[in-house]
Amino acid sequence: MTRTTYKWLLFVRTAIRGIASSPVTSGISVVTIGVTLVLVGAFALLLQNMEELLDQFGDDLRVTAYLESEVSGEALRGLEQRVREIPGVEDVEAVSQDEALERFRASVGSGSALLDGLDINPLPASLEISLSEDQRSAEGMEAVAKAIEGLAGVESLSSGRDWVEGYLRAVALVRGVGVGLGVILALATLLIVANTIRLGVFARRDELEILSLVGASRPFVQTPFLLEGLLQGAAGGALALALLFALFRLVLPGFEFGLELLVGSAPRFFSPGEALIVVVGGAGLGLFGSAAALSGDWRP
Repeated sequence: MTRTTYKWLLFVRTAIRGIASSPVTSGISVVTIGVTLVLVGAFALLLQNMEELLDQFGDDLRVTAYLESEVSGEALRGLEQRVREIPGVEDVEAVSQDEALERFRASVGSGSALLDGLDINPLPASLEISLSEDQRSAEGMEAVAKAIEGLAGVESLSSGRDWVEGYLRAVALVRGVGVGLGVILALATLLIVANTIRLGVFARRDELEILSLVGASRPFVQTPFLLEGLLQGAAGGALALALLFALFRLVLPGFEFGLELLVGSAPRFFSPGEALIVVVGGAGLGLFGSAAALSGDWRP
């Protein structure tokens, strides 16, 4: 065994012994870090699923141009070609009046019998316009819509611009609240972890004094305390991950069917890489809290 390996084994044993010697204060640090990460992680999980839902709807965003009744045949094909040439348009599908009526019949199911008494087809022909990837936003939809509005034969337009803008505001609100809450809770957690480590320093002041007298360097004395904070933080991160998963599985069944029906997919939990970030984040909080406790004149 090399000297470096032996030294690190000593540091780890000392850190574990320090945690075991003060289980209450160490437990408080672990639970505090865990609660912090549960709250922040819940916002992160919500934001992640909201952004993925936006991406999913973004792939299907389109502008629908409803045409005047006299537009058909060559005029319809010519208008379709002009729309294809507009920057930001990826594809255009022409829907005739008959096709629009058949789609409506299919969508209402058994209620389509009510349409049999109609003498004329009340639905207009339309152009369903898919946007290129760089235009799938509220601004992109507005730019394409303005270009289409000026074309002869277009009676009205329909798009999901208002929905996209409202949803983007909701995403920004969740992100802002999550960041603000995370900063406040992180600062509070750092303070608690720092005080816990300071208690450990004072509890072992005789041992530290002896180490100082025999010439132990400052890093040699500090490293076990830094490892204590790191281990407490990692434990808090693992606790938060377990609680988040339990809450996710508890809450999900109540919304899963409705969400799958509405958007075609259910919310997802953190991937293994994202879960690792939660644990590493907890370890980082513990480490920084320990570093704060040991900064300045920390010796008893």
